[in-house]
Amino acid sequence: MKKSLIFTVFLFTVSKTLFAQIGGIEDSVNDVSDTIRVIFPIILGVIFLIGFLFNAGHFFGENADLKKGITRVLVFVLIAGAVVGIFTYLIGIVV
Repeated sequence: MKKSLIFTVFLFTVSKTLFAQIGGIEDSVNDVSDTIRVIFPIILGVIFLIGFLFNAGHFFGENADLKKGITRVLVFVLIAGAVVGIFTYLIGIVV
């Protein structure tokens, strides 16, 4: 009986320490995720601009190929949309 009481007290003591450590980590993760949420749309906008500039040659000039340009832009938008979706999902899980 005495051993089980000591074991129970030990478990309560250890669990409180673990919860205290998790709380500190959670605050750090919240700070980092807030920073990423602010910076991510700016980075994504720059990526879209660079992607459009690389594909702009297919829309203008002598060798303009509208079908190829639209296809490349759509593939780029789909990939960027997938990245945004994955990022949103991961931020939703963490916070």
